Amino acid sequence: MAASKTLTAKNLEALGAERLAALLMEIGTGNAVIKRRLRLELAGQASPREVANAVRKRLAAIDRARGFVDWQNRRALVDDLEVQHRAIVDPLAKADPAEALDLMWRFVALANGIFARCDDSSGAVAGVFDGAVASLGRIAEAARADPRDLAERTFQALLQNGYGQHDTLIAALTPALGAVGLAHLKTRMLAAQREPVRKVADADRQLIAWSSTGPIHADELENSSRRRAMQLALMAIADAQGDVDGYIAQQDESARKMPRIAAGIATRLLAAGRADEAWQMLEAAQHRRGGGSDDDWPDYEWEDARIAVMEARGQAGDAQAARWSCFERALSAPHLRAYLKRLPDFEDVEAESRALDLVCKHHHVLAALAFLVSWPALDRAAALVHARAGEIDGNRYEILSPAANALAGRHPLAATVLLRAMIDFTLDHARASRYRHAARHLADCGGLAASIADFGGRETHDVYAARLRAAHGRKAAFWSLVG
Repeated sequence: MAASKTLTAKNLEALGAERLAALLMEIGTGNAVIKRRLRLELAGQASPREVANAVRKRLAAIDRARGFVDWQNRRALVDDLEVQHRAIVDPLAKADPAEALDLMWRFVALANGIFARCDDSSGAVAGVFDGAVASLGRIAEAARADPRDLAERTFQALLQNGYGQHDTLIAALTPALGAVGLAHLKTRMLAAQREPVRKVADADRQLIAWSSTGPIHADELENSSRRRAMQLALMAIADAQGDVDGYIAQQDESARKMPRIAAGIATRLLAAGRADEAWQMLEAAQHRRGGGSDDDWPDYEWEDARIAVMEARGQAGDAQAARWSCFERALSAPHLRAYLKRLPDFEDVEAESRALDLVCKHHHVLAALAFLVSWPALDRAAALVHARAGEIDGNRYEILSPAANALAGRHPLAATVLLRAMIDFTLDHARASRYRHAARHLADCGGLAASIADFGGRETHDVYAARLRAAHGRKAAFWSLVG
């Protein structure tokens, strides 16, 4: 009987067409998005042209809208956009790919206007346009679009990439563009890059911000954005064409010294079989070498590219040393695992033990704790908690809470120490927003107490709870949550 009440397509079919139609009319009342979806379904029953007309009208209406969309209304906008996207992809793209391609271009062109009037702090709207760009690539292939026409439309779109909505456009369209389209797009981009910077009248130079070098005007920002869009496009074209030198040409000498950019270039050089040039690029970068200071954090992209180049050049020993250095400096678990994986049998066990010894002595106790819990090495994690309890910052609940959960089964006393650290911080600093969590932590301590035969000189649960009440008895908001 219960199975017939489960919300499935099969069970809904049993209601019959008439009842379902009535329900849809009822649900659609007052919900514009659902109404539009139903109208599109009805249009689809008539012909693909009717669907195209309905979508085109709705896209035009969205483009004309000027009202600001706050976080409360964002969901309705996202739903509306997804309905139009879905209608273009299915059924229209299957029946008339050329028409669907034109509509999808219109769809992605909405991005600048929408982002300018929308709070997209959640990234939901950006996600819709990311999906639209991916669909655009598939539809362009199905439509067998003329490569030059497609390149021209891509060129125009890339010049309007104000919010990064077209960052993946070239990658998505590469199969449809082919060699001819990519070459045409590159020619257009290079020509545009050589054009002089646009100048405007002083009256149009609206001051929008100040930087360390002086005022920033709207036209300067626009020109900078345009130059950056062309640079990114030419880099994407170079990647699509397998043109490493074309990619490098888009980075000036100062940019090539940045570790992240040097790593990107070196990775491409290595893929092209140019390992020695990749090595030179990495070594010329302004990277940080291990020195043991707190600001000596590895540039991971640079480090990983360098390790890959070492391997390619037959420097396996140096690559292992670099992996160990990354682990040692930042407690990088991926680098330690990669290091151990390449050791001969039995040597890895000894090396792992040596590495975990180093973790336990690390100057950042919470970084060490997080590493040991995730590795996992729970016995060592518990020992670390007991040995360095005084260094534990109870404010770091994002580390302590999962660590306490992991330790609770086999190491209840260590888990209790972590829970108490969070409780103490919350009450000592009167963090009322965390009282609910602190009350739950105190209850957890009570549950763990039954599993602790020896508190090893620490307060028993009853003594600890009594001390809390004596010290924080006036925090009624907290005690009202304690069972």
